[in-house]
This record gives sequence, structure tokens and C-alpha cells, in this order.
Amino acid sequence: MNDYIKVHKYSSNNKEELLKDNLCGCFFCLEVFNTSEIKKWINVEKETAICPNCQIDSVIGEYTGYPIDKESLKKVRDYWFKGIF
Repeated sequence: MNDYIKVHKYSSNNKEELLKDNLCGCFFCLEVFNTSEIKKWINVEKETAICPNCQIDSVIGEYTGYPIDKESLKKVRDYWFKGIF
């Protein structure tokens, strides 16, 4: 399975890990931003980041080992949000 499919699991219950990172991105709106810009979290098991740009819970960080850039985030979006864009 490709990394762009596997990385989705890091978009939930991710507050603890994201707070250790500097850079993160949203694979829904493709914005790349500093983790300090995250102001909203939803509580699932642990807290999950909400994108400050689009308000969707599709935020992943550098800790995943996956590249945090628009092109890489688009691969994730194209797989997980097929038919929306």
C-alpha cells in the first residue's frame, strides 16, 4: 500500500504528536501551515486537529514522515476524497 493511503491514519487523535512539530498540512484544502496556527481540536479518543483554513479534520504533520507539501497532500486528497474535487 502506498504512503499516501497509509498516512490518513495520522489525521485523527493527533494533538500530542502535532504539538511537537512545526509544520503540518491539510489534505482537504492543501494548505501548509505552522502547527501553532491550529486553534480548534475535536475530542475523539484523544484530540484531533481542525484545519484553521477549511475547518476539516484532515491535518497531518511532519512526524508522520510523509512530505508536507501541496503536491504530496493532493495525492492523499485524491485518494480519500475521490469524487469531491
